[in-house]
Amino acid sequence: MIQTGDSLPGATLYEFYDSEQQGCTIGPNAFKARELASGKRIVIFGLPGAFTPTCSAKHVPGYIEHYDALRAKGVDEIWCVSVNDAFVMGAWGRDQHTAGKVRMMADGSAEFTRALGLDQDLSARGMGIRSQRYAMIVEDGMVKSLFVEAPGKFEASAATAVLGAL
Repeated sequence: MIQTGDSLPGATLYEFYDSEQQGCTIGPNAFKARELASGKRIVIFGLPGAFTPTCSAKHVPGYIEHYDALRAKGVDEIWCVSVNDAFVMGAWGRDQHTAGKVRMMADGSAEFTRALGLDQDLSARGMGIRSQRYAMIVEDGMVKSLFVEAPGKFEASAATAVLGAL
């Protein structure tokens, strides 16, 4: 598993754009995580799946609610990473009203999640390979703090917990 002091993997994440932006087309756009994090202070939180109960009712809304406080602590970007495709993450972002606050990063093949060593097999629950619930503070592509949840818990990776660690 990735540790404090490690660099983010060079794995590819995908983000869905509803409109063209500088250098990005409408639809899924691919980004190398390590390159995208270069020169920035980022909070990345990972979760098991889009539109799932805790993820939709608590995890994403917490980061939206505390966006301004996180920015005030020097956070440049907030990424939500899930093992879902970019179309699902885009739809979930619209549903959760994340625009301009939380980047909804798709890890459809679990490339990033596996490279972190934070994957879990939820096949018995019909979900396949998914991400564990976690949060990390990343500075210039290096993990400064890592918070991995115990199974079934939602505490250490919450926006309020990350705020307290900044």
